[in-house]
Amino acid sequence: MVQNVPPVQVWEALQSDPEAVLVDVRTDAEWNFVGVPDVSGLGKETRLIPWQIYPSMKANGGFVQQLRDAGLVERHRVYFICRSGVRSLAAAVAAQNAGFAHAFNVADGFEGPVDADGHRGAVAGWKADALPWRQR
Repeated sequence: MVQNVPPVQVWEALQSDPEAVLVDVRTDAEWNFVGVPDVSGLGKETRLIPWQIYPSMKANGGFVQQLRDAGLVERHRVYFICRSGVRSLAAAVAAQNAGFAHAFNVADGFEGPVDADGHRGAVAGWKADALPWRQR
């Protein structure tokens, strides 16, 4: 079972555990137009591996292999993030099924749910928690 971890706790884990890794599973369009979590201040980089391929949004059949190609191994604590926590949960389940026992989902994702005005990024999630991020 994949554990949902609040973004602030993910940040703390990334700070304290040298083997903790953040994997952003959104699409390249989202990375380019919405931004990405910035963990460079921790001496790390966010791994960008899409769960689905834009614009078709078909599942990325090479996802697990791309995790391995990015240097991830089963001992790593891998935190998966997407826009709201849905795709990243599916990615974390797939990673666990492939042997990554320490796969976690970032609760509420990068932008979280919509607010009363229909906007994301203010209610919950990485951005709402004022964690570092940048435009690509």
